[in-house]
Amino acid sequence: MKWSWKVGRFAGIDVYIHSTFFLLLGFIGVANWLAERSVAGTLEGVGFMLALFACVLLHEFGHALTARRYGIKTRDITLLPIGGVARLERMPEDPRQELPVALSGPAVNLVLAGVLYLALASQGMLEPITSLSVSQGSFLERVMMVNLTLAAFNLIPAFPMDGGRVVRALLAMRLEYTRATQIAAALGQGLALVFGFIGLFADPFLIFIALFVWIGAAQEASMAQMKSALGGIPVSRAMVTDFETIPETAPLGSAVDILLRGAQEDFPVTRDGELVGILERRGLVTGLTKHGRDVPVAKVMRTDYSTVEAAGMLEAALVTMQTCGCETLPVLRDGQLAGLLTKHNVGEFLAVQSALEATARGSARSPRQPPAIPMRAGS
Repeated sequence: MKWSWKVGRFAGIDVYIHSTFFLLLGFIGVANWLAERSVAGTLEGVGFMLALFACVLLHEFGHALTARRYGIKTRDITLLPIGGVARLERMPEDPRQELPVALSGPAVNLVLAGVLYLALASQGMLEPITSLSVSQGSFLERVMMVNLTLAAFNLIPAFPMDGGRVVRALLAMRLEYTRATQIAAALGQGLALVFGFIGLFADPFLIFIALFVWIGAAQEASMAQMKSALGGIPVSRAMVTDFETIPETAPLGSAVDILLRGAQEDFPVTRDGELVGILERRGLVTGLTKHGRDVPVAKVMRTDYSTVEAAGMLEAALVTMQTCGCETLPVLRDGQLAGLLTKHNVGEFLAVQSALEATARGSARSPRQPPAIPMRAGS
């Protein structure tokens, strides 16, 4: 994610903090200073926020490590002011796997809350909940309440929260996956309307949550529908076969000329006819800025590219595209470059398929009928 800094690698997963997170810490520091007028109070406020996000990070690791049990890798975890994001390579479509992956995050928060409760209770340090606030009361007890809040919030049955995935997994045990997703998304959007309505009269922050839930639910339903539409379709039906390759020794300017005169943005790079890399548009622009038109393509091409087979399934190819963060995938047939699969072309293919299916449904609903024969009364 752009504007993010890597802070470490834990359990084989890179952890990043988005730059806006530091703006939040600065805001918290200033707010606590204005309220407390003391260094100790300011540090405690910032420390509480850091403890909160440590709990968020552990929540995301709960998802990531549970997904790892099912062979699903996590690309990275990023902390944002609104929470954390664990980028799994894919969500498990088997509901018996999705259910524990979705529940593992809130489970971590409940375990943390339970441990803190036992520690506080054993020392006789529990205070009445009514005496607690975001900035007042026992530090550890506030952290305990934060974990309970995180678990409860994430279990709201609406995408993109964990509760929406729990609902989808439970429904998918009885229904087809796409249908289960549509029902769970509709439930989430219904809750979003409720949040938004309440927010108009109570807390405006609920309106923000409503928008977040509405958009997340729509995206999840759209993704599931797209996967369903791609099911059983080979890559060869959607790949681009009219494309140009570039020798690795060619100057970058030759790629610029091709880019300007056509629609192709990413280029397979070859050596003696064999694929050795991909020159992406962003790499092309960066290379021009740093080196100019005369630098060889080999200097700026991407060598850590992924490929797909022409006979492979389009749905699996899309997952590969998402995993590698690629805009274009070379398509191979018998080890030779046969085409390119691009996100743009997949979108165009889906649009055409949708139009054809709509036409077919319309024809099925309105078959051509023979002219009616008038009937006389009494015949």
